[in-house]
Amino acid sequence: MSVHKDLIQHAEKQNKQYQEFLALDKQREMLIAEAIDQCKQDKPFSTDQINAVTKQMNSINLRITPIKKYVTVEMVQEYVNSK
Repeated sequence: MSVHKDLIQHAEKQNKQYQEFLALDKQREMLIAEAIDQCKQDKPFSTDQINAVTKQMNSINLRITPIKKYVTVEMVQEYVNSK
């Protein structure tokens, strides 16, 4: 029975971490969209918040979650200029 409980707790912990990853991913995408909008309007913007969320996401150590790249101001500008 103890092994069964341990497995259940492990699965619950992984699920909680995965849900946290998904929430952070949603927040990251929103921040990227805001940076793109600001860039399109020639307003100053920063990628600091995006990369802070990225760092949190990458610290969630699950094999099923991809490592996210850090975003630079130049990457956003290149994206906007390509559209």
